[in-house]
Amino acid sequence: MPPTRRPTRASPSSASSPRTATRRSPIPWRCWRRRRTPPTAPLWTRCRPPRRRPSLPPKALPLPADWLSPADWQAVRLSLKVAFWAVLCSLPLGILTAHALARWRFPGRGLLNMLVHLPLILPPVVTGYLLLLTFGRQGAVGAWLEQVGIVLAFRWTGAALAAAIMAFPLMVRAIRLSIEAVDPRLEQAAATLGARPAWVFVTVTLPLILPGILAGAVLAFAKAIGEFGATITFVSNIPGQTQTLPSAIYTRLQVPGAEAQAGRLVLVAIALSVGALVLSEWLSRAAARRVAP
Repeated sequence: MPPTRRPTRASPSSASSPRTATRRSPIPWRCWRRRRTPPTAPLWTRCRPPRRRPSLPPKALPLPADWLSPADWQAVRLSLKVAFWAVLCSLPLGILTAHALARWRFPGRGLLNMLVHLPLILPPVVTGYLLLLTFGRQGAVGAWLEQVGIVLAFRWTGAALAAAIMAFPLMVRAIRLSIEAVDPRLEQAAATLGARPAWVFVTVTLPLILPGILAGAVLAFAKAIGEFGATITFVSNIPGQTQTLPSAIYTRLQVPGAEAQAGRLVLVAIALSVGALVLSEWLSRAAARRVAP
């Protein structure tokens, strides 16, 4: 009787061959690699499928600084510069005028009040034309200023002058309301102790109305940033020299296809205006709490 053959057991190498593994596993044979391991371990092992990393967009999202072109940023910086100098130069005169209207009684007080608020009533173009007649190179004051080397027409300094005149009424009104809220008996008590009027104002009135002064300055700053009519009439719309934020928006709207740039500038103007209004309201409330009895 012939000897029976025992069934042979498949060797580890043949059981784990790439061809057999590819039939049992949906993973392609390229995902199999040979391991350099001791003889007791299988020679072939299955590699893990590569993890898919999240693919980034081909172009990153634009930063806020890339939303505006260099010309647009130049217009924004010029507007901030013009508004800053307009407020800084008109603030001492605004404090003096507000104090005179709130505390003093003199002939022509009503006329002064009307002249202060006149820029709010007149059209801005009319105000700019009057500035051009007065401070232009052929004007009564402009010709004299040109002899000493000061030129305002078609310069950023002229834009600051126009913005200061248009924002002056708002500044005076805010400061005047703060002065009128101060109890006059505090000033009278300081005067009875021998303090002079100027010293009474510096030591008593000024510390109490300081939040109101800041509120008026912020309102004037916001108005100066948004000034358009008087500025474009007096100093024109020269890019890089006199083109402020409103003038840049007007220029972009005149160019076909530039509505997106104008919209971004409008968003910047709205953000500056809203921030100034919120800060001014907060300062006004602080001034009211400061002078409250």
